[in-house]
Amino acid sequence: MTTLQTGPHKADGADRRATPTAGLRRRRSTPHMLLGAVLVVVCGLAFAVTALRVDPRTAVLALAGPVSAGHVLSDADLTVVRIVPDPALGVLSEAQRASVVGRSVRLPLAARSLLSQDVLGPAAWPPRGESLIAVSVKAGRVPTGVAAGAQVLVLVVPGSSATGGTDASRGEVQRAPATVVSLAVADASGASVVSLLLSSADAVRIAGAAGEVALVVQGGTG
Repeated sequence: MTTLQTGPHKADGADRRATPTAGLRRRRSTPHMLLGAVLVVVCGLAFAVTALRVDPRTAVLALAGPVSAGHVLSDADLTVVRIVPDPALGVLSEAQRASVVGRSVRLPLAARSLLSQDVLGPAAWPPRGESLIAVSVKAGRVPTGVAAGAQVLVLVVPGSSATGGTDASRGEVQRAPATVVSLAVADASGASVVSLLLSSADAVRIAGAAGEVALVVQGGTG
């Protein structure tokens, strides 16, 4: 009886022919995978660098130093700062510099104050219902660090009697909330002249009180 053996031998041959082709496919796919991974990393780095270089801040105008109400701005008064602007601020951009020079400010402004249309114009100082007074404050009666813009409680303490107590005939201690507008350099005796903004009623009362003036910086209530 004759036996034909056809299937196994052909299958072996087919396997031998298929094996090199499959290995070649695997060898060819590996570089492509590596190239794809490199491209992903490069694109990620490029995106990160671009994001870092995009600056959301805008160049706006500010004051290089303090100015008083009615001061006419010169180019030297202006400086440029970069901020993330808030539409509610109404700040002036660096491109508006030429139009700002020659204009006056409505109120005293501290150094680095941002400029806006609201602070430019004819002097309107002090505000309606408020008054500005100057008081002489002896050494040791002004807390360290007090500067323009500080909110203080101004006290006028009656003089002391010969026995060392407060002289009741000189009146009670007068007090009123105020804002420091300016603080002059102390003289040889250590006294400083401080300009204060108060309500008009308080300004008349404090200015007319007899005694030594002291400034108190109070902590917040909230």
